[in-house]
Amino acid sequence: KTTAVEKILPAEMISRNNFSVWSILKKCIGMELSKIAMPVVFNEPLSFLQRISEYMEHTHLIHKACSLSDSIERMQVVAAFAVSAVASQWERTGKPFNPLLGETYELVREDECYRLISEQVSHHPPVSAFHAESLKKEFKFHGSIYPKLKFWGKSVEAEPKGTMTLELLKHKEAYTWTNPMCCVHNIILGKLWIEQYGTVEIVNHSTGDKCVLNFKPCGMFGKELHKVEGYIQDKSKKKRLVIYGKWTECMYSVDPKVYDASKKTGGDSKKLKQVKDEHSCEGEEADEMPEVQETVTVIPGSALLWRITPRPAHSAQMYNFTSFAMTLNELEPSMERLLAPTDCRLRPDIRAMENGDIDTASTEKERLEEKQRAARRERSQDKEEWSTRWFQLRTNPYTGAEDWLYTGGYFDRNYSDCPNIY
Repeated sequence: KTTAVEKILPAEMISRNNFSVWSILKKCIGMELSKIAMPVVFNEPLSFLQRISEYMEHTHLIHKACSLSDSIERMQVVAAFAVSAVASQWERTGKPFNPLLGETYELVREDECYRLISEQVSHHPPVSAFHAESLKKEFKFHGSIYPKLKFWGKSVEAEPKGTMTLELLKHKEAYTWTNPMCCVHNIILGKLWIEQYGTVEIVNHSTGDKCVLNFKPCGMFGKELHKVEGYIQDKSKKKRLVIYGKWTECMYSVDPKVYDASKKTGGDSKKLKQVKDEHSCEGEEADEMPEVQETVTVIPGSALLWRITPRPAHSAQMYNFTSFAMTLNELEPSMERLLAPTDCRLRPDIRAMENGDIDTASTEKERLEEKQRAARRERSQDKEEWSTRWFQLRTNPYTGAEDWLYTGGYFDRNYSDCPNIY
């Protein structure tokens, strides 16, 4: 059982200044990066399975949505949750460890009244599936992510393919959406910085309400950096609310008429044209991160939906982790007896990196990857298929698309047939 207390990691992060990413990446322009082995120094000491567990940091928003009787009010809180779920990406420029096939991660938070299980269900392509449920049977939140990474000369773009499904059981409602694109700038030179962009469409499959959120690219002079703007419409396509804010800070909702009036009276009406030098690799100079503009301008009459939890004081020396992220790899002695042997808290390379031992982390990572390759060769010789343990590829009942769905049973704690992956 994990309770969130102010935490620090066992060791500060190692300086990356003596390593050149360019020597590795110059061979890969325009390529998919999932097959490129990166030195461990560019990682952060969490598995991607732990990273996606960070969607749950603001679970209080799901509890709030469960408590509301009006579907449009529920939608605005679900929209805030969808934004909050990607807020921990801010300044997280370390790469999470690629999960091994069959790796799992569980998170039981009795204080927040939920439990989560995730599993690496495919290696090529890499797919991570997760399922969280309320301990009081109020909600289920699940999805599978296939992160497609592309390198564009100065930046790495990550497309988190896969659908999020949130079910509010008391209201017999299901919401689905996909997450925005994420881009890490200045991979080669200069200070790394992150932006998220793209349109996120949240659909309430029970009422037909829809929320369209536009995560804006930073644009000229960084005016739009981190901004999110959008609206909620009901099934008759009537605009009911405007939602605005920054994914790094806070989100508000306001009546559309009030919003339009504030724009006319000199809100930020000057639309600046976007620069499209994103994919050009000619210049050797860095794409400077725009100065973060003044915080969100609040329109009178707006309701605050969500505000980010401030990062701990020492976050910059700890991979820019949130307080929540710092708790995720903790292994309390009592937990070890309970955990599945595939849980990533037991992964020796991540543990070594968390403890500041980069050499052990590097040799252990190579050993684990070689063990995984050997197991794959053995399976193909025996004409054996890999079978997932906790999730099956089925049809998402709301979208009709293929999705990895939890088959149950993990918390019965019978792990006798789990693979030996470490």
